[in-house]
Amino acid sequence: MAVMDPWLIWLIVSAVLVLAEIFTLTAALGMLGVAALITAGSAAAGLSTPFQFLVFTVVSAVTLFFLRPVALRHLVQPQTQRFGVDALVGQAAYVVSDVTGREGRVRIGGEEWTARSYDETLVIPRGATVDVLEISGTTAFVYPRE
Repeated sequence: MAVMDPWLIWLIVSAVLVLAEIFTLTAALGMLGVAALITAGSAAAGLSTPFQFLVFTVVSAVTLFFLRPVALRHLVQPQTQRFGVDALVGQAAYVVSDVTGREGRVRIGGEEWTARSYDETLVIPRGATVDVLEISGTTAFVYPRE
């Protein structure tokens, strides 16, 4: 029975770990796969088995504790653009019918919305320009521009 070369075993372990990383997306298995690949190189260079495990352990520790947090920070970034109704907050709107704390209508980007004054004591006259401060359901809460 033929025994496989150690570098080939490490190469297979690396491939299995990288393949598993594709399905889990944790970055941990990918780092271990890189460590196994580097260990395959050290095995091909002729390092003994205990030193191969030492190489694997050291490279795994370095990648998991130092490189993985950096990689995750770059992968998980806050959303820079707002979509849907969130994108309307901060936009200017045109008052179509008087806006009070209870009722009114505004036009935001070509669409007509029900509106309420953000300050319930204000009455915003028709024709005024307002800022959209909040969207709740289908109602825009607005405040007059200065």
